[in-house]
Amino acid sequence: MRRTLAAVACLAALLGLSPGNAGAADKLPVTYNFLIGAIADAYPFNASPPGANIWTCKPTEEHPRPVVLVHGTGGNKNTNWRTYAPLLKNHGYCVYALTYGVLPSAPPVLDQAGGFTSMKGSAQKLADFVRKVLRSTGARKVDLVGHSEGTIMPAWYVKFLGGAQHVRNYISLAPLWHGTKNADGLAALGAVFGFDEDQVPFCTACAQYAAGSRFMRQVREGGPALPGIRYTNIMTKYDELVQPWYSGRAKGMRNFAVQDFCELDLSEHFEIASDPIGAAIVLNTLDPQRKAPIPCLPVLPFTGPLTDPGL
Repeated sequence: MRRTLAAVACLAALLGLSPGNAGAADKLPVTYNFLIGAIADAYPFNASPPGANIWTCKPTEEHPRPVVLVHGTGGNKNTNWRTYAPLLKNHGYCVYALTYGVLPSAPPVLDQAGGFTSMKGSAQKLADFVRKVLRSTGARKVDLVGHSEGTIMPAWYVKFLGGAQHVRNYISLAPLWHGTKNADGLAALGAVFGFDEDQVPFCTACAQYAAGSRFMRQVREGGPALPGIRYTNIMTKYDELVQPWYSGRAKGMRNFAVQDFCELDLSEHFEIASDPIGAAIVLNTLDPQRKAPIPCLPVLPFTGPLTDPGL
């Protein structure tokens, strides 16, 4: 069945059948297709995604906290958040997204891709960005929604840079609280050539993903969950980059796999950032008084659902 659905996904991508939710006339279009959203729709790449970084936005009584979106490695504020920025804006949130971790010497095109530099430095950039959001909106706290690296880098911010007092919800898509085996080889190779993990060239953050890295040990020491913050982890059993996929589970946090709700969901590491089940969990976490139904429909790797989930 999985092979059949994957074939349908390829055909859908070629024919341009991936759904978008235009909604009412005053609503922003929402795509649940990560691949199309990141590659075809996100131009110019350094722009803000639809609905995000509107600095005149003021939170409402129903949604008093702005939402800050934190992208993954190789992404940026635009390519990573073509689903969540317009979706959250349509639901009445003030939404903000930053790009962080761009290599200083990156050539054109690559200078639009973030998440490569040390996560400690990126956490400081997040701290500065959250401070700007709070000043602009007048809010006291934000809610964080991160994907991949954006699930673990903010832990340095909340644990070591004073961010805990400014964060209420910490929501993670494809988290790696226990690191990923895929990074072990890079960390070991860096050590062979005498590189400290904070100085591994090209992708310093990648070496820091290793379960035994100094960064991961410091984040996990005493437990990664801090009092006063509500943590929610949303994983997929088909994650090809976070290995094992359940590295995203952690004590003191709510832990979900999208397949627990629907076995037809074949989202992998990238599509989880556009997955409709994940999106419903995020909406319900941010606003538990107005529960959105969790859809169950076929979701294909990279290309998403073939029908509108109605969120």
